[in-house]
Amino acid sequence: MKPVYWLGDSRKAVQRFPPEARRAAGWQSYFVQQGCDPNDWKPMPVIGPGVREIRVHAGGEYRVIYVASLGAAVYVLHAFGKKSQRTPKADIDLARERLKLLRAALRQG
Repeated sequence: MKPVYWLGDSRKAVQRFPPEARRAAGWQSYFVQQGCDPNDWKPMPVIGPGVREIRVHAGGEYRVIYVASLGAAVYVLHAFGKKSQRTPKADIDLARERLKLLRAALRQG
């Protein structure tokens, strides 16, 4: 099973989800740790190659953006509640920046 590393405030963001959404996000993250796909996800190539979004529908819309294709871990880049159909640019930019920092840190070893 792959370990999960939470970047920035992503863990705190998931902890702020309502209980049902938090539980669903945790369960879907567990699938990812096992090497399986979550029940509802989509690729996020706008952020970077291999980046995916877990889509949680639980009394609202919630998203967990992660990458599991870099090494032997799952890296959660960002998590947030979603209020519109389109992912806000600020959330995409934040996830993109965290991915950039992650790749730099992994290169330095």
